[in-house]
Amino acid sequence: MAKYIYEYKNWTNFSWKDKAINTIFGEVRLMQGKIIGQMNMLGFSAKEEATLTALTLDVVKSSEIEGELLNYDQVRSSIARRLGINTAGLVPSSRHIEGVVEMMLDATQRYILPLTEKRLFGWHAALFPTGYSGPYPIEVGKYRTGKMQVVSGAMGKEKVHYEAVKPELVKKEMDKFLDWFNNDNSLDPVLKAAIAHFWFIIIHPFDDGNGRIGRAITDMLLARAEGSGERFYSMSSQILAERKRYYEILQKEQHSPGDITEWLDWFLHCLKNAMVATENTTQRILGKAEFWKLNEHTPVNERQRLMINKLLDGFEGKLQTSKWAKITKTSTDTALRDIKDLIEKGILQQTAEGGRNANYELVDFKFD
Repeated sequence: MAKYIYEYKNWTNFSWKDKAINTIFGEVRLMQGKIIGQMNMLGFSAKEEATLTALTLDVVKSSEIEGELLNYDQVRSSIARRLGINTAGLVPSSRHIEGVVEMMLDATQRYILPLTEKRLFGWHAALFPTGYSGPYPIEVGKYRTGKMQVVSGAMGKEKVHYEAVKPELVKKEMDKFLDWFNNDNSLDPVLKAAIAHFWFIIIHPFDDGNGRIGRAITDMLLARAEGSGERFYSMSSQILAERKRYYEILQKEQHSPGDITEWLDWFLHCLKNAMVATENTTQRILGKAEFWKLNEHTPVNERQRLMINKLLDGFEGKLQTSKWAKITKTSTDTALRDIKDLIEKGILQQTAEGGRNANYELVDFKFD
């Protein structure tokens, strides 16, 4: 059996080939600046909306990687409440969701504060408020005292994918990790985020929740890299999309004698992809802001505002009078009046295909 990385002497003196990651690293840093620049062009409420969406996705997708599905609206409401964002339709959320949100917001909003053992234990306790992971009792708010294996397969035919650091060494390894995290400023924070994620996952210090806490640590360092608690992209969403490769790389690099080039390369590409996904959303938010700026003196009623926003957000399917009536909970006659009014104001137009059921679209305000 190949040795695990932590079985090598001075295993945390990680090395990598700068040449192999320089290009992608440069691209990531450039995109970060570009996204922040785009976001700063947005109005306050649009920026809040973007942050709320990114944080909600981060919480939901980070749990989904572990096979746990959280209610999107409950997570969104919990974050909005805690950040003091006024948003329509807040829904109460479960104690469990509150705990997950608490951890993520502590990491991303208080990113300047040191990461301590006490803070990590608080995160862990917030993730498992009942002391159980599913039906199983676990050690909560402290490092694990048992051995940790990542296994798959039926009973008796289990395949061990990874065996983590021995329980008696966890505290010593974590002390070293936290010291590096808080005191070593020689690295760019983006690279530090990649290394911290890997290092923490290798130690696997808790009975459960290591992946989610590892991703929160990553988000904390990315917030430091940007000098802001505003989040505009979700790394966890992208990790979920590339989950298969994520596990493959971790499995491969856990046997590395110290060179983690491949991990860094994967991490930076994943981060870039997360930002690309955000760029599309940003374009939409910018377009929306631009539209309302152009039409700030055009009188529209609440129904019309609702439907215009739906179109700006990328309305699925064709917009017909019947759909307008259904969504705005009004009669077809009123819907038609609303539509005709917007056509006269040069905001809506009938689509070229015509036919018995007329379809409508925004005038020259299409997104790619």
